[in-house]
Amino acid sequence: MSGHSKWATIKHKKGAADAKRGKLFSKLIKEITVAARIGGGDISGNARLRTVLDKARAANMPNDNITRAIKKGTGDLEGFSYDEVTFEGYGPGGVAMLIETLTDNRNRTVAELRHLLMKMGGNLGEAGCVAWMFTKRGVLTFTKGPDIEERLMTIALDAGADDIRDEEDLISVVTDPSSFEAVKTACESNGLKTIEAAIQMVPQSTVKLQRSDAEKMLKLMDALEDHDDVQNVYANFDIESKLIEELAA
Repeated sequence: MSGHSKWATIKHKKGAADAKRGKLFSKLIKEITVAARIGGGDISGNARLRTVLDKARAANMPNDNITRAIKKGTGDLEGFSYDEVTFEGYGPGGVAMLIETLTDNRNRTVAELRHLLMKMGGNLGEAGCVAWMFTKRGVLTFTKGPDIEERLMTIALDAGADDIRDEEDLISVVTDPSSFEAVKTACESNGLKTIEAAIQMVPQSTVKLQRSDAEKMLKLMDALEDHDDVQNVYANFDIESKLIEELAA
């Protein structure tokens, strides 16, 4: 198990999303606003907006917040204009990282991210330095349970999934982005609840970290996800489950 999938597990076990609900709401509002700006406020024709609204509802965001964010995106209400900027760089131990942001001040964001990475033994790189190591894929993550894997083998694969991966205490269903919504709908309609479901940048290979670099990496992930402008962080680290649970405790 590596990178984003393992980080999703840590957050799920620690309840990190609930602990930082206010910050989560602000990030979701940005994403809703940008999705509505790019694809319009009608969810039937805006897959990106549908996906982020699913996240917002899962986080129990009030409907008024959602409605205002959509209206800001469509221009019906005044709001900030955010730019989508993806930064590339390296974490401790040479881990490749993609950091997706929504920012109203690129210079501020790049300076703050550079400081965070350097503090934890990493550095920002040039555009294109690590992007080639990642592939855009749909990923649905489930907690293991009785018959879950067997049911996914039938339901998800029949709906168009490419692969089902056993990742220790998780199961991940991987799809082509074009099949993501069909697979997600099929799973949900059959009562299979995801921990996380999103289009992600999946690493093609991983870097195994030992304790010192692993500890720095987890602190860096936490700091980056706590940053107001950071929406998603993808990294190709691999850490043994026993070690990762010790460090996350």
